[in-house]
Amino acid sequence: MSAASRALPRSPAARLRPRRAALTTAVGGAVAALLLSACTSSGASGGGGDTNFVMGKDGISTVAQGKRDTAPDLSGTTVAGGQLDLRSYRGKVVVLNVWGSWCSPCRAEAPNFEKVYTDLKGQGVQFVGINTLDTSNKNALAFEKQQGITYPSLSDPRGKLLLRFKKGTLSLQAIPSTLVIDRKGKIAARSLAALSEEKLRHMISPVLAEK
Repeated sequence: MSAASRALPRSPAARLRPRRAALTTAVGGAVAALLLSACTSSGASGGGGDTNFVMGKDGISTVAQGKRDTAPDLSGTTVAGGQLDLRSYRGKVVVLNVWGSWCSPCRAEAPNFEKVYTDLKGQGVQFVGINTLDTSNKNALAFEKQQGITYPSLSDPRGKLLLRFKKGTLSLQAIPSTLVIDRKGKIAARSLAALSEEKLRHMISPVLAEK
């Protein structure tokens, strides 16, 4: 090859290749970091915003009845393939749990949720999951089968449903997370960490006792 040929500048496409490779690497790293932080987060604040949550010593945040925000409209396809609209449960106490099959703390708390749901569903308590950031619905279905989960979960692979909540209520950096919604459809309590059976019952009981 002549010296003149070696001196020719690279084409625009050739110059862009390293930049594209760097961008792909950066995006992949960001996604991996998000999943890691989401699965290991415990008691994170969930961002800014005036949500009137008051943190208790047990790590559960509550809101007084007159200061609660209304939960957003949540509807869509469930992991099992059905349709679900959260508004259809108005008049019941709703326990909303955000989970992912990839999340170890979610697997740890799942048996507690199914047990408490089985105990309380006859008392006007409905559990609903939001399965988020799962790359495959098969993984979510396998999780539900393995854990014996019998209540429905909305499928939210891109986290879009979580964005409907007021800023500071829920965050992709805090999975698992749980909300208790009162009979009027307002958010009464929140946990941004995995829950034991005892803590979950303690979180639900005051809302269930409300008239």
